[in-house]
Amino acid sequence: MLVSAARLSKNSLTRGALFLAGLGYALPGTVLALGLMTPLVGFDNLIGTVWRHLTGERLGLLLMGAAGGIIIAYVIRFLSIATGSLSAGLDRVSPSLEDAARTLGTSRREMVWRIQIPLMRPALASAALLIFVDCIKELPATLLLRPLNTETLSTLVYTYASRGRFEEGSLGALVIVLVGLVPVIQLVRSAEARPTVAEGPSSPSGSTGS
Repeated sequence: MLVSAARLSKNSLTRGALFLAGLGYALPGTVLALGLMTPLVGFDNLIGTVWRHLTGERLGLLLMGAAGGIIIAYVIRFLSIATGSLSAGLDRVSPSLEDAARTLGTSRREMVWRIQIPLMRPALASAALLIFVDCIKELPATLLLRPLNTETLSTLVYTYASRGRFEEGSLGALVIVLVGLVPVIQLVRSAEARPTVAEGPSSPSGSTGS
């Protein structure tokens, strides 16, 4: 929605929001996780206090004790990948289609759902795949914000490597490498599937006799 808003409403607000969405990827995972800990714990304590006053029971940690914290960190960290991929996909949509839809009385919401999103399906799939791979490989933020007794491929490989048991972590590392190859293969196939510019008629190989 942010990319579509920046396309339809080219003002300082949408440009600023798109710029802020790209700042998360510039932050190291450790810095981002440490910066999120205090507000997340504060939010959990606030909700827990309200719940205890209302029911007399302890609620526990909603974000830091579950997957909420790491999901928030992933969204901030990798939002720029999604916006970049979708912006590139939206640039391939001809503005004449949007202009024609506007002349027919289509609202902006209908334009997004009926024109932009169907034409951006390859870009949406590529963005989802890239974010999935980056989430699998992300280690610092996952180590600090993951729920207790929860392991991912990256933390599992890190745990075995820190203990010197490299052979036991080799399978997880191999899976990460294989998963990382999927976007490369997909991008190569997409590039090969693009239609090439048709060449003009070739000149005759020989001249006719007089």
